[in-house]
Amino acid sequence: MTTSAPELAQGDFATSGARSDVAPSFFADRRPKMPRLAAADARRFDRIVATNLDFIWRCLRRLGIPSSDVDDAAQQVFIVAASKLSEILVGRERAFLFATASRIAANIGRLIRRRNQTIHFVAESEVSDTPSQEELSDRLRARILMDRVLGEMPTKLREVFVLFELEELRVAEVAELLSMPIGTVGSRLRRARRDFRTRSRRLNATGAERRRA
Repeated sequence: MTTSAPELAQGDFATSGARSDVAPSFFADRRPKMPRLAAADARRFDRIVATNLDFIWRCLRRLGIPSSDVDDAAQQVFIVAASKLSEILVGRERAFLFATASRIAANIGRLIRRRNQTIHFVAESEVSDTPSQEELSDRLRARILMDRVLGEMPTKLREVFVLFELEELRVAEVAELLSMPIGTVGSRLRRARRDFRTRSRRLNATGAERRRA
């Protein structure tokens, strides 16, 4: 099976696991860490959460945070936003949130991957012992591959790839979110696509070798 960026962007992974509502209890376990906000600021913060939670949740997932840890990471992003609300320019909320999410993903990604390394190894071993064509659908295989590839990509390339290929933002929108020139976004996107293809081929080849073994 060969997998391309457009195929994955249009597939089930593109929307899987997204938070479609803002649960009242989303910040319940972190209330002591939430800064106290004036009424007007609290209303603005609620709007920011309601408007951006789905987007940030998906981005964290695609920046390498496992689904079991995304809620906690998303909470951290919005707690940072609440603590710096007065510094966030109106109209630049999403850019601030994405930059924060990227930093948080980079900080905790390695720890999470180390923690889950053994689990992934065991899971892969079990899959390799099972006739994959019969037991795993192509959609699930694509999602597993996407997780692995995105987890290995350099952060700067992964950010552009996620926003353009998976979130389907325009180049100008990506440039605004990342606060960089459009030309830089285009250059990174080309490199990210090459990097994605290279890693996908390598992981596909490795998986095929395991199944033949």
